[in-house]
Amino acid sequence: MRRFARTTLTAALLYSVAGIGAHAQETPDELDTRIGKLTFESGYPSKETVAKLYDEMDFQRASQAYLWGIPAVGLNEWRKAHFNVFKAKNGEMLSYLDFAEKLGILTPNYTTPYIATFIDLKESGPMVVVVPPGLIAGMVLDQWQRVMADLGVVGPDMGKGGKYLILPPGYGPVEAEGYFVIQSTSRDVLAGFRLLDADKEKAIAELIPQIKTYTWTLDGTGEPMPVRAAGDVKWTQMPPHGMAYWAYWDSLNEVIQREPVEERDRFMMAQLKFLGIEKGKPYQPDERQKKILQDGAIVGEAMAKANTTDKRVEPPFWEGTNWKHALVVATDQKANTYDQLDERAAWFYEAVVISKAMLTQTPGVGQRYIASYKDADDAWLSGENNYRLHVPADPPAKGFWSVTAYDESTRQMPVTEQGRPDISSRKEDIVKNEDGSIDVYFGPTAPKGHEANWVQTNADKGWFAYFRFYGPTEPFFDKSWSLPDIEKVK
Repeated sequence: MRRFARTTLTAALLYSVAGIGAHAQETPDELDTRIGKLTFESGYPSKETVAKLYDEMDFQRASQAYLWGIPAVGLNEWRKAHFNVFKAKNGEMLSYLDFAEKLGILTPNYTTPYIATFIDLKESGPMVVVVPPGLIAGMVLDQWQRVMADLGVVGPDMGKGGKYLILPPGYGPVEAEGYFVIQSTSRDVLAGFRLLDADKEKAIAELIPQIKTYTWTLDGTGEPMPVRAAGDVKWTQMPPHGMAYWAYWDSLNEVIQREPVEERDRFMMAQLKFLGIEKGKPYQPDERQKKILQDGAIVGEAMAKANTTDKRVEPPFWEGTNWKHALVVATDQKANTYDQLDERAAWFYEAVVISKAMLTQTPGVGQRYIASYKDADDAWLSGENNYRLHVPADPPAKGFWSVTAYDESTRQMPVTEQGRPDISSRKEDIVKNEDGSIDVYFGPTAPKGHEANWVQTNADKGWFAYFRFYGPTEPFFDKSWSLPDIEKVK
């Protein structure tokens, strides 16, 4: 009986091995795939197939590298404008107060004053940002737009003001009594504020003169630098796109050369190497690489648009509507089991900066942004059409609310004859309905009798809307108050 069992087992094993061998020898000479026909010779890819496969590998890597690089490139373009366009000093705060000054920023709030600076910590060494007491919300970001600290009402100073000491990577630790110490993870950082007081002119007059920056050493501090106006100059921090692909990769390469490589990005560094981008080496792509980088940027941006405007990472905020969170990335860009890629690309493709306050979970504090790209019929919002947004009474915002239109192509405020892209609760002549609700109108021309509640759109361009809640209250969080879709006026 045992001999029979051993014989049977041996036969079965020989049959299995023979079957595996026969299966392994079945290699087709041709394969039809989504990238075309692949040919093989004695099981090996032909010379033409090897070239095709490497081109496809590098194209896929380029398109994904475009998405990966969005937050760094967007901030790097603003950094370059800070020094090259505005001619600002290292660490000098600039104010962006009017339409012209803000025009280069991705999705800014039209009504909110901004103050921001860029600091090259390698050149300056430790830098101090002085935050005055008051209704200020700010942040310090690294080059990848990760929050290193909130400033102001949701920061450690809790609106009472304070001095923030920013240390370069690898510097310290140091004991600095009287300072909130921030250890930077990157050479280049952004420090910025928004002024939230209802009396904007008062806030500008009283708070901006108190904002200072200066260098710091163990032996003493440098001369304080005050805030100055950015000025009415043409500029943009929008990542280069379309046929200007080379500028996108130039900017990404610049970041890679300037900044430390983090553990999370080492696989991406390996992929960029075959596209001509490698830390510590000149950026000199050959003709093949240039063509692949061009194609990768074009397709990568198309992916970014889909990922942003038709977010699959986020369900509707109010069920049955097209309103979704605009800001879908965490402040540290981490999820439970992975680092966020699509989430950060979705936000930073159309916006700049992030803070804990912008993701507030505390009623009456911070901000929340909800975005819509489609109307009630699920059609993209387009500038030649007329639309109405019905804002129910008592929007849940302790501070104020605003709804702003942005240009689809630039993700910036649209340039129109009206020169005002938003309606907010702070607009003095806003017209309310008898029940306290408000109807906001969007379109190329003003609807008769509704001029005060109208935002002009450009007839030949797509647009999208952000609805902002400053100090969102409990009905926002429990969704007992909801915003209906934007409706096309027929």
